[in-house]
Amino acid sequence: MRIRISWNGGDVSAALKPTPTAELLWDALPFSGTAATWGDEVYFPIPVEADPEPGAAEVVEPGAVCYWLAGSALALPFGPTPVSADGECRLASAANVMGALDGDPRVLESVRAGERVRVERAEED
Repeated sequence: MRIRISWNGGDVSAALKPTPTAELLWDALPFSGTAATWGDEVYFPIPVEADPEPGAAEVVEPGAVCYWLAGSALALPFGPTPVSADGECRLASAANVMGALDGDPRVLESVRAGERVRVERAEED
């Protein structure tokens, strides 16, 4: 499963793993949300309700595509957040990791708070 995330300043694609939460996200596509930023993370509420999965984590790799459980939101960390230590990507609380962005996740630096972000199915390579 591949998705495309787009905003006024750019877009990025991502590969999703076959997890229960990724399947819920896939079934809800397409959707849009209003971006918020928190350090080097973009997040926004999505129309998905999921339970914690084994492996839900607070510390993830840059570019992870996450479902933030506490906020029912898509969380896209690309660097440190206000609660990070030693440059790690630390979310505010646990999230289900659904996949990873393609390429350099720092492309998300151009997303501004309040901007509309669209998530849709992408063509398979």
